[in-house]
Amino acid sequence: MITIAEKINATIPSTRRIIEERDAAALLELAEKQAAAGADYIDINVGTGHGSGADEVEAMTWAVTTIQEKIDTPLCIDSADAAVLEAGLTARQGKPALINSTKATEENMATVVPLAARFKLPLVGLAMDDKGIPTSAEARLAACKYIADYCAQRGVPEEDLFFDPLVVPVSTDITQGRVTLDTIAAIKKELPKAKTVMAVSNISFGLPQRKRLNSAFLQMAVAYGLDGGILNVLDQELMGAIRAAEVLVGKDKRCRKYARFFR
Repeated sequence: MITIAEKINATIPSTRRIIEERDAAALLELAEKQAAAGADYIDINVGTGHGSGADEVEAMTWAVTTIQEKIDTPLCIDSADAAVLEAGLTARQGKPALINSTKATEENMATVVPLAARFKLPLVGLAMDDKGIPTSAEARLAACKYIADYCAQRGVPEEDLFFDPLVVPVSTDITQGRVTLDTIAAIKKELPKAKTVMAVSNISFGLPQRKRLNSAFLQMAVAYGLDGGILNVLDQELMGAIRAAEVLVGKDKRCRKYARFFR
């Protein structure tokens, strides 16, 4: 399974401080820990909620440049602002990356999809439209299809798309775990060349023993066809759950990854 390390996100107070203070040593330490834990991508989200758009553009350029000087792990450039995405993609200087993300609205796709075509990079599409996150798997699939059709017309093939079925905390709606799982299955059936990826820990927000819920949900999602997760790669229990799930669905030939992880 593809793992996208989640810790360089300015919504996390400790990371926000690193971004705001431009603490290169702390940023590199966090990136290096996640790379050493086996992350396939390191997510970079510098949106602190303070300052101007220009400040966020500058922060993204700084973060990407700082990390890439020392670390080879591909980056997941993460922002709701196309200008910030472009700054990060430019700063990466041709190295592999993932663009995160676009939603199924004409306004958003018109600014983000051309970046995927121009830089020839894979793109995360969110299963949501201008009305927000749909409550049903059918409506979420429709949003994904809309993104896929739009991308196909602009030179971004289905195999370069990662669809996020979106995870709503079950503490706010007990049905939403199943909706996300059904959305994953529907995407894998209707858009078979695309991959699926989700932010695992959202499921447990507001509840005790979050690690238990996260691990259980992740394993269920792998069985439904999940290809990747935005998660805490430093959580050994969660990473072990991935290896176990891959064995149980036949994705780990001769159980080698599982054995190597626990050895």
